[in-house]
Amino acid sequence: MKYAVILYDGMADYPVPALGGKTPMMMANKPNFDRLAQKSEVGLVRTVAEGLKPGSDVANLSVMGYDPKKYYTGRSPLEAVSIGVKMADDDIALRCNIVTLSDEENYDDKTMVDYSAGDISSEEAAEIIKTVQEHFGGGEFDFYPGVSYRHCLIHHGGTVELGNMTPPHDISGRVVGSYISTAPTAQKLTKMMRESYDLLKNHPVNLKRIAEGKRPANSIWLWGEGKKPILPQFTDLYGIKGCVISAVDLLKGIGLAAGMEVPSVKGATGYIDTNFEGKAQAAVEAFKNGCDLVYVHIEAPDECGHRNEPENKVRAIELIDEKILPVVLGGLEEIGDDYKVMILPDHPTPIVTMTHAGDPVPYMIYKKSDEKNGVESINEESAKATGNFIEFGPGIMKKFIEE
Repeated sequence: MKYAVILYDGMADYPVPALGGKTPMMMANKPNFDRLAQKSEVGLVRTVAEGLKPGSDVANLSVMGYDPKKYYTGRSPLEAVSIGVKMADDDIALRCNIVTLSDEENYDDKTMVDYSAGDISSEEAAEIIKTVQEHFGGGEFDFYPGVSYRHCLIHHGGTVELGNMTPPHDISGRVVGSYISTAPTAQKLTKMMRESYDLLKNHPVNLKRIAEGKRPANSIWLWGEGKKPILPQFTDLYGIKGCVISAVDLLKGIGLAAGMEVPSVKGATGYIDTNFEGKAQAAVEAFKNGCDLVYVHIEAPDECGHRNEPENKVRAIELIDEKILPVVLGGLEEIGDDYKVMILPDHPTPIVTMTHAGDPVPYMIYKKSDEKNGVESINEESAKATGNFIEFGPGIMKKFIEE
């Protein structure tokens, strides 16, 4: 048996006025997804338990079968694993975004213009992080470059009791002052954030970006604190060999921490310009090379939700349907084994709020040798109408593999 999980990050949504009151799932032309859903078990699953923040970290751990209430130690430690950072037991990892802030004189009066610094390239970002490390690092703190705007800070001997370290994608277009932690334990971190603006505003990378009409990476923004992660190995839990294919360090880190294969795909960006075909082909190759389960994570719908891009979110869903599903399904047919496919988002990223929500999400599970009566077209409402509901999100992986 082969198992394919296709995870559309942030796909679920609320009705969008710009889409005539429909959700992107309702609007998208997704014949391959719908064709499978017509022969699948369809329902809703709660991937974010009550009381937990609806991050991609919590939600993807849940979908992978790991109870976040038991295993979650923070987002950034998982990203640190992905970029090869070795954490000591008393280290604390934080996500270090490089962002674009507006130019008011007082830092707290600035607005979060862009949490991704205009989709800065990894090469440019590495130069920014190098400067940040030279200025702030080398003792209590060390900064490590990641992908695009997503980077890592290790606070040696730090604490996770930092007050409200707000994710920057939650405050797009807002004045930042009230979202900066006032906890005494966070003062060293927030001081670095404030000082980073003057350090970076005239950085050569930023002067070049401004001259090219691009947004500068003029500040660091710290959040997502956590301790060294320890996950049971996926093979030990389920008795099968797994693989994670993703463009983002968070998912790669979860895969590595769980002992799964994590191949890199050239041109995988985490946005709508990603190498969809390359990720699909990597999944097929993983199956052919002996993996039993492949978890294909596509970030694009989530990014479009954060950016208030309804048409792009619809198109992201369509591109996955056009460029990933046919390749993966074709590869499974070619291999010739019986197979199962599970398709779902990790959480909603509603256009109207531009941030994550904790609502249950639609799922479908298809088994080639045991087709069901599903729904004509899968979306938030049609999934709800089936009456199928999985309350304990981490149970969905066990259900997918064992039932």
